[in-house]
Amino acid sequence: MTRRPLRSMLLALLAALLPLLAATALTAPAATALTAPAAAARESARESAREKAVPTATLTEVTNFGTNPSNLRMYLYVPESVTPNPAVVVAVHWCTGSGPDMYNGTEYDTLADRYGFIVLYPSVTRSSKCFDVSSPQALRRGGGSDPVGIKSMIDWVTRTYDADTGRVFATGISSGAMMTNVLLGDYPDVFAAGAAFSGVPFACFATTDGSEWNSNCSGGTVTHTPKEWGDLVRGAYPGYSGPRPRMQIWHGTEDDVLRYPNFGEQIKQWTNVQGVSQTPAATDTPQSGWTRTRYGGTGDQAPVEAVSLQGIGHNLYAQGMASRVLTFFGLDKSGPAPQPQPGACKVTAAVSAWNTGLTASVTITNTGTTTVNGWKLGFTLPAGQTVTGGWGATYTPSSGAVTATNVSYNGTIAPGASVSIGYQAGHGGNSAAPAAYTLNGTACATG
Repeated sequence: MTRRPLRSMLLALLAALLPLLAATALTAPAATALTAPAAAARESARESAREKAVPTATLTEVTNFGTNPSNLRMYLYVPESVTPNPAVVVAVHWCTGSGPDMYNGTEYDTLADRYGFIVLYPSVTRSSKCFDVSSPQALRRGGGSDPVGIKSMIDWVTRTYDADTGRVFATGISSGAMMTNVLLGDYPDVFAAGAAFSGVPFACFATTDGSEWNSNCSGGTVTHTPKEWGDLVRGAYPGYSGPRPRMQIWHGTEDDVLRYPNFGEQIKQWTNVQGVSQTPAATDTPQSGWTRTRYGGTGDQAPVEAVSLQGIGHNLYAQGMASRVLTFFGLDKSGPAPQPQPGACKVTAAVSAWNTGLTASVTITNTGTTTVNGWKLGFTLPAGQTVTGGWGATYTPSSGAVTATNVSYNGTIAPGASVSIGYQAGHGGNSAAPAAYTLNGTACATG
């Protein structure tokens, strides 16, 4: 047998192996790819981790959430119906308050039940129970103090629940409103919008002597040009050129704790930060005694929205306002109707019953002075009753605390006008009508 040169044999072997290697490369799965069962197992593990992290439908304290230079406490409310990639609302309490106080004193948890977002309640441990909105550390991104701890809480939530980092919001009352201004200034890349009830501009409370209180600012005597106010915000994160959070501002004209001039100074600051005119694009009166101005846009998500409450003091927050916050945030898909004032609605109900069932006819009358555009009627069925059908509204759930929501043809109720709806229900002996009703969260007269 004639021996081939070694070089020829190697070339022949290589030629034979190349097609085999190519076929293997084409048919072999990528090393990082997951099979369907493996992907399902990973998602199941993530879901299990989320379930273990915080029990749903109850306020729960979370510890060891990350960097926390000022020893804040973290409380979390996760609804049973939390959505995939949920939004996060940071609800910040007032001086002398706490995270649980904010939970109990506002309705963000019940709104979370309806819309599926997560509510985060930071809680101060220092003796004053006021947030640090004055120290140099608090007024710059990553500088330390309370804002860093709150940012750690947000990071924990977004990791644990795969939360939507583009839908993180802040709202607060008094000290919490001041912190809302600070958070939006320090972390413009984290927050999409904020809502401040009875607050002051970013850096208005600034001090260098360790004091938590700035009497000049609280007294409404600290004023700047819009650009000067805007520069204070921009200086918290030098070099940042991305989008800035939208801001909603609430203030009472008779505020004797954080005086009313702070309302106008906040408007100057945030219109400058947003780069929009200080001349309102729209002005209206959504409720008696309220003046709402919108800047840079006329819709529900204008760059800046400001609500002035005539004759109202520092403690201005009231039931129904949180729904308006959600509209500004864009977390309420349809947006709430203008909230009727107490006594601005009336409901009458007539029941026709038989052995095991009943028919209820309900009339809703707008006794207020503004048109209701979109409504939700809330009532609690007596024990043993279950809705089996209805007209004029959609009814959920079928028993217990029920919400009747308008349908397409009857969502508007002009002042003095009425809408009639009704439902059938089964009962176990008690065929009475509900004892009380609310329209968009406000109690109605009955009779």
